[in-house]
Amino acid sequence: MRVLVFAPHNDDEVLGVGGTIAKYTNEGHEVFVCEVTKSNTEKRLRMIREEALNAHQVLGITETIFLDFPVVRLRETPLQEINKEFLNVVNFIKPDEAFIPHKGDMHMDHAVVSHSAMVAMRPINGVKVNNIYAYETLSETEWNIPSVDNAFIPNVWSDISNFINKKKEAMSCYKSQIKQAPHPRSNEIIESLAKFRGSTIGVPYAESFMLIRKLF
Repeated sequence: MRVLVFAPHNDDEVLGVGGTIAKYTNEGHEVFVCEVTKSNTEKRLRMIREEALNAHQVLGITETIFLDFPVVRLRETPLQEINKEFLNVVNFIKPDEAFIPHKGDMHMDHAVVSHSAMVAMRPINGVKVNNIYAYETLSETEWNIPSVDNAFIPNVWSDISNFINKKKEAMSCYKSQIKQAPHPRSNEIIESLAKFRGSTIGVPYAESFMLIRKLF
């Protein structure tokens, strides 16, 4: 199986799907990560992309695709440009399954990526992505204004009990991003969320997702 993860920013893929990525690669699946935005300075860009590649090596990711859209300014970027780039990625990878950020996240970059990813994965012109899931991102999903439209309501769970340490190891590679608890972007809180999601399905650790589309 070929799996594509869209990440608006570096580290979103680890926060949302890190354990499941490690689980998939351990099972022999190919996982590709598309990092959508880039940092504002050349020095920070080099640093964080090196961190991303280190994290992806820990998780066993097949290939990382770096796009060059401006961070925090996706709303100012013509959607047709984003849609075109995303479609190129989808056509190149030809994924069987995809993970995208939750459209109700606080950061508007997440909402734009969610929308454009769904445009790129429309089942037309030979594109056929069987399964699409939305993931939650600590410090984005839970911090937005609570409303029916913004709510993250999981209905799919992935048992990552054997891979929680891989997820935390990958997050530790993001030295410029990781924080100390009680900040949500800390390994302590990452583990706490995984415990909570795991308790829902009776396992030690889990990641949860919202099912968007599934083809049998």
